[in-house]
Amino acid sequence: MGVLDEDALDEFLDDSPDDALAMLAEMVGATDRSLADQARRLAARLTIALARSGHSGQGVGRLTRRPIGSGGDLDLDASMEAFAAPPSTGSDGGGPRPLVHDRALLVETGWRRHETALCLLVDRSGSMSGERLATAAVAAAAALNRVPVDSSVVCFSENAVVVKSQDSPRPIDDVVADVLSLRGFGVTDLGLALRTATDQLARSRAARRVAVLLSDCRATSGGDPLPHAAGIEELVILAPADDTADAEGFAAALGARWAPVGGPTDVPAAFMSVLGP
Repeated sequence: MGVLDEDALDEFLDDSPDDALAMLAEMVGATDRSLADQARRLAARLTIALARSGHSGQGVGRLTRRPIGSGGDLDLDASMEAFAAPPSTGSDGGGPRPLVHDRALLVETGWRRHETALCLLVDRSGSMSGERLATAAVAAAAALNRVPVDSSVVCFSENAVVVKSQDSPRPIDDVVADVLSLRGFGVTDLGLALRTATDQLARSRAARRVAVLLSDCRATSGGDPLPHAAGIEELVILAPADDTADAEGFAAALGARWAPVGGPTDVPAAFMSVLGP
């Protein structure tokens, strides 16, 4: 009693990883606090490792040319035109201007990453335990693994709890541990979740700002959620594989991409499906 056999857990993970992660997530709520803490640490470690097994989505970026002064390397070939062209004449007719005044024609090269901001919305209404809780934890780890800094995690039911805000760094371990500590609560106010995502993503300057909604999309409070999606530039949906009807309908109404998630181990591939590489 009160001891988690890690050797047995390893065998369970090999045989049935989704069931093993669901069991660990359930044990986080154990009345034995020592056992609960041990389960939380193991669950956090495993969910983060699982999230990292998928593609990070950040890529290595691409080499771009841009005006000099952005911190890259001078591109001599692309800048030859500036050197070869005759010096320009000033607008006052006072003769040629020095070549140094034409440095804006010089070109440098540098690596540029695709800028993406994410806001993960986790539906915690109703029953939130076992496999569903483990799936939420892996989703949080996947979001922060993909975008470590410019990301937020919001858990919602009839209210919204910001576990990580868009403009505040927070260790991934702490975020996952907090998600694992959640339990089901209240009704589903989908409109509130979407408004919260809009507020979080508005803090970002990224070129691409995406809200990832982990929910069956069955709104039971707050009225029609569709108008509240207007402030989100890009919304994608991850729906429980055994309950996709409302999510499909919601995605169709918004023209949003969606993917089914059968359990924790489906999350990395589902992220890739809706967000791309």
